Amino acid sequence: MPRSEARRRDRFWLAAVLGSAAVAVVLSTLVAPTDAVQGPIQRLMYLHAPAAWSAYLCFALVLLGSVWYLKTRNARADRLARAAAEAGIDFTAITLLTGSIWGAGTWGTAWVWDARVTTTVAMGLIYLGYLALRGALGGERGRRAAAMLGTGGFAIVPIVHFSVLWWRTLHQPPTVLAPSLTPPLHELMGLALGVSFLAFTVFTVWLLRWRIAVLRRNSDGATSAGVAGLGSDLADSETNDALPRRTEVV
Repeated sequence: MPRSEARRRDRFWLAAVLGSAAVAVVLSTLVAPTDAVQGPIQRLMYLHAPAAWSAYLCFALVLLGSVWYLKTRNARADRLARAAAEAGIDFTAITLLTGSIWGAGTWGTAWVWDARVTTTVAMGLIYLGYLALRGALGGERGRRAAAMLGTGGFAIVPIVHFSVLWWRTLHQPPTVLAPSLTPPLHELMGLALGVSFLAFTVFTVWLLRWRIAVLRRNSDGATSAGVAGLGSDLADSETNDALPRRTEVV
């Protein structure tokens, strides 16, 4: 891709991130009504739920990249899976942090090991394990082992999402991504939440594009360094071969 075209796309995605984020902030803070029961702290929903969605999206991309890599050993698939795993862990941390603050204001406690929190922590640990496998084993072996974990590990995502329906928990049932077609949400709250979901999705795409580009540059740099090193070794070998041999007399 020409560099000018890449820059135009980068500017487009950055503008989309800033624009959608600005609209989401206005809607969630000034337009959406204050919850009658929870009060202003309920507005954390506009961060908490979209962050969880972005984590799900990233881990779905880990699944896609992992399956793609196991079938083809394509470097692009590996970069997609790695970047998505890193971003997904970050979004999981944001989900847990905002959930703790929200819980402290609503339930009077920041942390309860109920089904939703426990499975969310487990989800984060699985993908931390994905990255740890890559680092511990290294090379093709590490990438293959991580891809296998990235494929099987996605099973935790629906468990996290439906944990509030399958077990007793302090968390409310899903508001938007729920089996019901009529989520219990005020229209303006729903609008603010929908735009927040959009803003987080756009930000996720921008973040993954940036991280994949960094991984590609690092990979290209390592390959160039390896080729240069090989050329230097060959040149040294040719030089040594051209030097006169000294005869040792014992």
